[in-house]
Amino acid sequence: MQLTDKNLDIALLKRCVFNGEDIDVATEVYEKIDACYNFLKAFSKDRVIYGINTGFGPMAQWRVDDKYLKDLQYNIIRSHATGAGQPLEDEYVKAAMLARIGTFLQAKSGIHRELIELLSAFVNKGIYPFIPRHGSVGASGDLVQLAHIALTLIGEGKVHYRGEWLPTTKVLAENGLKPIGIHIREGLSATNGTSVMTGIAAVNQVYAEQLLDWSVLQAVWMNEIAASYDDWMSEPLNACRRHCGQQIMAQRMREIAQGSRRLVKREHVLYDKTKNGDSVFEKKVQAYYSLRCTPQILGPIYDTYQNAHTVIDEELTSACDNPIIDPESNNVLHGGNFHGDYISLEEDKVKIATVRLMMTAERQLNYLFHDRINNILPPFLNLGVLGLNYGMQACQFTATSTTAESQTLAMPNYVHSIPNNNDNQDIVSMGTNSALLCKQVIDNAYQVMAIHTIALAQATDCLNIADELAPATRAIYNKVRKLCPKFIEDTPFYDDIARVEAFLRTFRTVE
Repeated sequence: MQLTDKNLDIALLKRCVFNGEDIDVATEVYEKIDACYNFLKAFSKDRVIYGINTGFGPMAQWRVDDKYLKDLQYNIIRSHATGAGQPLEDEYVKAAMLARIGTFLQAKSGIHRELIELLSAFVNKGIYPFIPRHGSVGASGDLVQLAHIALTLIGEGKVHYRGEWLPTTKVLAENGLKPIGIHIREGLSATNGTSVMTGIAAVNQVYAEQLLDWSVLQAVWMNEIAASYDDWMSEPLNACRRHCGQQIMAQRMREIAQGSRRLVKREHVLYDKTKNGDSVFEKKVQAYYSLRCTPQILGPIYDTYQNAHTVIDEELTSACDNPIIDPESNNVLHGGNFHGDYISLEEDKVKIATVRLMMTAERQLNYLFHDRINNILPPFLNLGVLGLNYGMQACQFTATSTTAESQTLAMPNYVHSIPNNNDNQDIVSMGTNSALLCKQVIDNAYQVMAIHTIALAQATDCLNIADELAPATRAIYNKVRKLCPKFIEDTPFYDDIARVEAFLRTFRTVE
């Protein structure tokens, strides 16, 4: 997979992170990178340029003697490798390295090409630097977490390789690799920018969009179980609400529902004058909101995810360090492209939207478990002896508590700026914290969705309607039943939940 300065996006990142495709950089991009490096090398002589011959942050008022310039670059890496907490998982680290490569490919950093070459080798060979979760305030980007990546690029620290934590020096030697050299500003460039929050956000986006796919399918499956009237997803009804997301969600639901023998035509029952003489209707005239309003609920979630997708794609091909080296204008420009507000705000919105998705699943789950609401299913989908057996009763505790935790996590993090760094960083994005909180909510949502999926399959068996489902929902029912068979006697569910969660994470419902 060849990378240029314009083509790195979530789709390509997904191919590399999830499918294991190798990357290489186009020759013409390396030529631009070399030209930028050579420009900075000439331009920086006898000029004061931040982070090349000055200190960093509030220490920029001190000029650094020429004999210490290489030490300066090593010092920012070593001094900022101060993260704490559990390490990021490999897929998020790999995505962060790809995001950093995306910044360098813009040829605005003035770095030597060997920095990109070594990062690319790490990506291709499955070498994952130790990156603790805690440390970034999101401006000057992810200084602390990026410093942990940079520490391994200079041959120090530790990496995760083939399932083990090993000294970087050992893994470099085993793979015939050498640490990068310090030429002009490699230390600052490697540590300054939004690449960790962007990498986490990109992986979050893949998982969030897949959650939405599942929610659309489960909306149809739920209504099949309830034998709902099908006009809730009809084209005329949803087309007169002008929002794009609602219309797309309804269209997808109609496609999934093709071939179902469970959904009812209102005109065949309530609009048939020969059949509507009852004064009290046994079947609900309109389904509960968590079933009937799914296009209206999932529509804004779709729109939110789409906007986040666009922002993340744009960030992956942005120069997000400082200063910006611009040979075209013959200048070195100082500013704040490292500021993570774009990612921070979008991750908060994705987080909130995902909590709403999870709340909808939890309410649908309650419908399945509550016999006095659905009037067609045994309590808690219990096919055993009532009172002696308990069905999925306790599964609801897990789903409800996990949803409640996520509702607390839904509080926006973007608004929590705390000045620091001698007030040099007087307003910060907290973008990495936002992305990590969003990740936690997405993880929670998969757990709730796994319980919901098991319940849908069990409800299908309670009613013995598998053969009446739409081909799309029947196919998922078949896959789930291979992982979690129909149950009558009480059984522990934790392994079933874990297996179904893994299935939901890896199986694409809509390509």
